[in-house]
Amino acid sequence: MKYSKLKLAQEAIKHKGFLQKIPSVYRMFKLWYRGEYKMKFTDVLIPALALIYVISPIDIIPDFVPVVGALDDLAILALAIPMLMKEVDKFLLWESQLRKGGNSQIQDAEIVE
Repeated sequence: MKYSKLKLAQEAIKHKGFLQKIPSVYRMFKLWYRGEYKMKFTDVLIPALALIYVISPIDIIPDFVPVVGALDDLAILALAIPMLMKEVDKFLLWESQLRKGGNSQIQDAEIVE
């Protein structure tokens, strides 16, 4: 059974609501870059490094090793995507409070269903 990086990335992004939040991720990074939205540097660095690692042809375990070669990419995505989604949820709460005229800061957010 052969896995491609693209196929594994598609499996990893099936995280609940990931595709719908891509525009929010863009807005979040744009406002962070402008200095309007504050977040920890590690919350920016880890997803960025994960994306670079998955796209890069250089891997810890080469992709030509059956199954295991692609699993390292999947493991990196499995760690980075939930971290990014948590930060996006905090950003969306911050953005909604900003629209309502509030000026409070959101330190940590958890979505409860």
